[in-house]
Amino acid sequence: MNASVNAYVNADANGAAAGTPLLSMQNVQVSYPTRGFRSSPVTVLDGVSLDIAEHETVGLVGESGSGKTTMGRALLGLAPVTGGRIMFQGRDISTLSRSERRRSAKDLQVVFQDPYSSLNPAMTIEDILMEPLEAGGDKGGRDVVRRLLDQVHLPQDAGRRLAREFSGGQRQRIAIARALALDPKLVVCDEPTSALDMSTQARVLGLFKEIQETTGVAYLFITHDLAVVRAISHRIAVLLHGKVVELGTAAQVTGDPQHAYTQRLLMAAPIADPVAQRTRRLERRALLERQGEVVDAVS
Repeated sequence: MNASVNAYVNADANGAAAGTPLLSMQNVQVSYPTRGFRSSPVTVLDGVSLDIAEHETVGLVGESGSGKTTMGRALLGLAPVTGGRIMFQGRDISTLSRSERRRSAKDLQVVFQDPYSSLNPAMTIEDILMEPLEAGGDKGGRDVVRRLLDQVHLPQDAGRRLAREFSGGQRQRIAIARALALDPKLVVCDEPTSALDMSTQARVLGLFKEIQETTGVAYLFITHDLAVVRAISHRIAVLLHGKVVELGTAAQVTGDPQHAYTQRLLMAAPIADPVAQRTRRLERRALLERQGEVVDAVS
């Protein structure tokens, strides 16, 4: 990280838990080769460093193309780590083979953006939730399934039904239950509420908080929505062109952002009140002019 970025990044994160972090990304780089003779690889993550403590939620925010999803994929072993290392529970997981990854998957799970595409439409919900339990050698699977359904506030008869019989919010609850089946230490949440309407979104966020309070699980919560990340996170990291440009508590990053990019993200967030939205657009225009950005016409 260069000096100008360091000025914006809060190294101790104002209240992050002391001691060895649950997860530590240390100068991580992800690059992909490109076609063509002597063509340079494309770098998606460039020297990213970020810690997540036990029982903590770290929100990762940035616009499309910033590298947010790639960061989650790197943690899950789905993207190539070409530099740096990822330490999880004191172990370097960035160099594990695929079979070693599968054996260590119990403690690191994921909730995807679209719950329906990640749920097998031919399987009952009980079978979907039993699958990771059986793979992990759990013999008391059906009792665990009942507990999981109760944990995400779904009726017990939900286990006998198919995914298509549920609403979007209910499907996301099922996806959350599946991620929790093996009692993970960390769950990567990749835009888990972006496909939901506002009221359902609020209920799912409340469920994430409730689960964290009862289980102590940690989250990396990836989203483009600042209102969502403010509601769910203890700390927020802002990603721009594959680099963390600001890191701090949720209150600091959303209330008193230091980096120009974070300020622009906040100003771009919509407001339901049309009068307030008009004022926000004028304030954003003034901000862009001060920062030397190209300003579009304000409608």
